[in-house]
Amino acid sequence: MSMEIDSGGEPIQVEVAYATPKKQSLLSLEVAAGCTVEEAIVLSGIEAEFPGMVVNPDAVGIFGRKASMNQVLGDGDRVEIYRPLIADPKESRRLRAEARS
Repeated sequence: MSMEIDSGGEPIQVEVAYATPKKQSLLSLEVAAGCTVEEAIVLSGIEAEFPGMVVNPDAVGIFGRKASMNQVLGDGDRVEIYRPLIADPKESRRLRAEARS
């Protein structure tokens, strides 16, 4: 997949982060101004570090806040790729509360 980025502005520094229970990766890269979340993920090459990784477009963020794949990044932004939850948080709290009583 080729990504074309408007190179009209100065380059910016961004990071792309992903983690599994056994491995974490935080990649720093320089991209052209106007780069989107999706473009940064592709340009980072992070998917090659995690075979079988699938990026869910609804599970990405910038510094812990949900973002869209076409959101334009600013200098210093950290793109975070989230994994699916393995347990429902509400159900987990309910089970812990039952165990305490």
